[in-house]
Amino acid sequence: MIIALWSAPRSRSTAFFRAMVERGDLLALHEPFCNVADHGETDGPAGPVRSHAELIVALRAASVTDRVFFKDTTDNRYPAVLADDRFLAQVRHTFLIRDPAEIAASFYAIDPGMCRADIGLEHLAELYDAAAAHADSAPVVVDAADLATHPDATMAAYCAAVGLDFRPEALRWPAGERSEWRRTAQWHADVAASTGLSATATRYRHTVHDTPQLAEFAAHHRPYYDRLRAHRLVPA
Repeated sequence: MIIALWSAPRSRSTAFFRAMVERGDLLALHEPFCNVADHGETDGPAGPVRSHAELIVALRAASVTDRVFFKDTTDNRYPAVLADDRFLAQVRHTFLIRDPAEIAASFYAIDPGMCRADIGLEHLAELYDAAAAHADSAPVVVDAADLATHPDATMAAYCAAVGLDFRPEALRWPAGERSEWRRTAQWHADVAASTGLSATATRYRHTVHDTPQLAEFAAHHRPYYDRLRAHRLVPA
């Protein structure tokens, strides 16, 4: 069993990952495809891997003995995944979205040199379409707003949809850094300081309301967000 969480950047995906780690019954990998794209390698299930094709092989091998979960962000595009019909069909692909205006402000606060593609929703929609074309049922889509405001209900619905038992105790954890995100720790300061899934309100100096570049970035990705949100998992 392999469960993939493909997420737009800055969409609370590392907090989601942290909750999946806390379950204790999954082999959980943090942004393995992104690490290969950005750093040339990642820590695979059985050691370092240095290409997306090699990573896919390693994930399949690990799934023989373990239930595998990985989360990745789509500020990168992953042609090797899009081209692998078997991987698209065998993996339970799930998706995490966030309003593009919120992504833009959050991303820009860390990287003012960001580009339009960094919002990630266009790449996410491409992956969704590829996964949906190979799946027996529609892929699961979670909106980060639901995860923040209704964490228990949202995670319970997600677990039911992907065939996992819901463990509410996994939504709380001790604060602290983790080795899984050591390469990109500056992006995960909030979750490192957190102790669970919760709604947080952050005020940003630059937003779509006062920064035309961010407004343009968000407007480009708005149709992809709206289309994916139409398929969102609605928590009870």
